[in-house]
Amino acid sequence: MTALVAKSDEYLSSLYPPESNHAESLDVLVTGNSAFFVGYLGEELVVCGAAKIAKDDGVYGEVKRVFVAEEHRGKNLATAIMEHLEDHLRRSGIDIVRLEAGPRQPAALNFYRKLGYRERGPFGGYVADQLSVFIEKTL
Repeated sequence: MTALVAKSDEYLSSLYPPESNHAESLDVLVTGNSAFFVGYLGEELVVCGAAKIAKDDGVYGEVKRVFVAEEHRGKNLATAIMEHLEDHLRRSGIDIVRLEAGPRQPAALNFYRKLGYRERGPFGGYVADQLSVFIEKTL
């Protein structure tokens, strides 16, 4: 699991400076109000994502750390993990899902838009940043 998260860290670090990189550590995402999920193809770990319940700007779920191993992109794994994350949040009584992504990830932003996410302003502890795009969806 840590190897896939490390690949995610490498990818995000190649796109954004530290002050605009909002990836939370795995330690944070497996405790408290967060749940971290992974998916396998056979024996190989290929996708991950987290859902965090927040109460700092109303009550909402925040999706974090969605990542598909590069060699397995295009296999609908991102859709599968997002459906799982959204289902988890629904079962937890959450009906608003938010996330922060960056403009240097146009494929990811287009993917989220196709899932029904729409742009909004900063939420929670985030501040406006030209390298952040804030989006949300009502479940």
